[in-house]
Amino acid sequence: MFNDNIFLPTSSGRLNKNGGIPMIKIEDVEKAQEKWGEGIVAISEIYRSDGDYVERARSHIDSLYGYKNGPVLFKPTFAVKEQFRPTFEGALSYFVGENGICIEDKGFAIKGWKKVRFENDSIIIDGNTAMSMGNYYFTDMNDTEVKVEFSFGYILDSSQALKIHLHHSSMPAKIQ
Repeated sequence: MFNDNIFLPTSSGRLNKNGGIPMIKIEDVEKAQEKWGEGIVAISEIYRSDGDYVERARSHIDSLYGYKNGPVLFKPTFAVKEQFRPTFEGALSYFVGENGICIEDKGFAIKGWKKVRFENDSIIIDGNTAMSMGNYYFTDMNDTEVKVEFSFGYILDSSQALKIHLHHSSMPAKIQ
């Protein structure tokens, strides 16, 4: 399932067997997913306490998505009329629904989530890029869990921070 890259520890970071290219590790992807889930929960908590949830959402997007590094392919779960969010402001609109960019947005991250957990089906690492696919589960204040399918793509930015450059999520198909 995973490729055969070899990690060689050096003082300057992780290198692959082909030399010099920084490598992503599975643990990096899992940590990024954990941070993503924690960010969604934090935005919900700040919203409930009448804090500056918009600023927290800005920080969430800025720290985890690669909008400053190049294109980001973002297809949010509940986007219908404007399916894709290629800009930072489009992502912010989806998460908090406050900036008027996409009228349909109600603020996914302010729906009262208290927990997010990821279940990866697969993670593929290829040098300084990685892809993951699986399900993530959002738990609301009534302990109702919502299952959503995801695919995330990651890149290392110039400071070797892992950034999302592909985010696609959707509700599981219903059998007809």
